[in-house]
Parts: sequence; C-alpha cells; structure tokens
Amino acid sequence: MKEKLVSLEDVIFKYEDQERNAVDGVSFDIYKGEWLAIVGHNGSGKSTMAKLLNGLHFAESGKILINGSPLTEETVWDARKRIGMVFQNPDNQFVGTTVQDDVAFGLENSGVPQKVMVERVHNALKKVKMDTFLDQEPHHLSGGQKQRVAIAGVLALRPDIIILDEATSMLDPRGREEVLETVRQLKDENILTVISITHDLEEASRADRIIVMNQGKVYREGTPAEIFKLENELLELGLDIPFTVKLSKALLKQGIDVESGHLIEEELVNDLCESHFKM
Repeated sequence: MKEKLVSLEDVIFKYEDQERNAVDGVSFDIYKGEWLAIVGHNGSGKSTMAKLLNGLHFAESGKILINGSPLTEETVWDARKRIGMVFQNPDNQFVGTTVQDDVAFGLENSGVPQKVMVERVHNALKKVKMDTFLDQEPHHLSGGQKQRVAIAGVLALRPDIIILDEATSMLDPRGREEVLETVRQLKDENILTVISITHDLEEASRADRIIVMNQGKVYREGTPAEIFKLENELLELGLDIPFTVKLSKALLKQGIDVESGHLIEEELVNDLCESHFKM
C-alpha cells in the first residue's frame, strides 16, 4: 500500500482582488516516491496550489495535511522542513557568493553544526553532479547549472518532497533536460517525492501521474498516457500534447509502423530504428 505524504481535502482559496476562487474545492493525495505533475494554463490555479502546499498561502476552507498534521500558521515551519521548493527564476534564488556558500545557507539558518554542514553540502552537490563547482561564483553558471544548485540547496535540508514551481520554464533546452534528468534520478533513487507545477506537458510526460487544473478545479487526473489521449480537450484548455506524441500519430497516419503515444524522444527513436531494421 502506498504511503500518503500529503492530502488535500476540499481546499478553497481566493485572492482579494478576484471574483472567483483561485483554488475551488480541490481534493487529492500525494504519495511517497512518486512524481506528480500539476498542469494548467495561466490562471488555472496550479501556481496557487504550489504556494498553498508550501505555506505561502493558507486555505480559506478545507484542509491540507502533511504526514497527517494540518498545515496551519502554527505548523508551517515544521511543514517547510518536509517540503522544499525550487522557483522559476534561478537568478533570484542565489544568496551565497559561491556555489557551496549558497547550498550551505539554509543549513546555517537551521543551526546545523559546521562538520555536518560541510558533509551535507558536498553530498547534495554530488547528487546533482555539481560537486566540481564548489568555489564557482553563481553568475558564471548556466541556467541549468543554477537550477541544479538550487535543487542541491533543497536536498541538503533533507525534505521528503520537492516542489518545482515552473522551475524549467526559463531554461534553454539543454538546461531544461539537465534539470529534468537530475530530478528523475533523485526520484528513481527514492531520495525525493517530486511535485512539478508546469504548463509544459513535455515536462509533465516524465511524471508518474498528472493532475490537470482548470478554473481552480481538478479537471482530470491520470497517468501521462491517459491524459494525452484527451488531445482535443487539452487544446481547448490552452495546453498542448508533447511533440513526441504528435509525431507518433503523424507517422502512423503515414503508414510507418511505430507504437502510438510515445512520451519520451528516446523511446520513439528506438522504435523507429527497430522498425527500420525490420523492413
């Protein structure tokens, strides 16, 4: 039986300057070891969901439970020890003059002893393949490298969950791929449970489960393969299916023998190569 880390029960939140609820009666669970993608167009409620999960906003009604404990203003600091967050703009996250100083920042604020801190900093940077950049100044790093350092800063604090709040949206394709591969490895090694907040269904295709938000509500929930079958509905919501899924369908229409619905480029390429050699 899967271990439940977070539960949302009929959560409602409204901004003062808006007429409708930004999050409107949302309920779902998050399980240990999974990668959950929460997707939606601008204004769908997905970014508000990230802020609610991290205690930057508090629900007006309903409940958010972290390991069975309600998330409130009194418990928020305990919750933040369990949930780390990586934001959209990597340049806005750096506070240290070097990579290792930046990763150590959260540990210093938590009063972690120096010897333990050094060990955690090195281990966290090694996990994201940035351990050779210890003394590098952040402004010399690429966008992807900066986000990997931001992930190391979260890892060093040893949370149960990491939230990626549009964390790849400002990266070039190479940097985006670096970050997503890093996250996949950490998830596969059972180091983290991942919540990815994104409008990019290419990114969401890496997840185990997708929740589609629309007008503050949960519109659909399922595996990537199940969600991408709703092509027309997704387009109506202002979303788009991944390029690999489109290409698979186009190839099938042309009589090229590939499996439909490939989510990852490598899978499609391998399938095409196998089909070619069979011909």
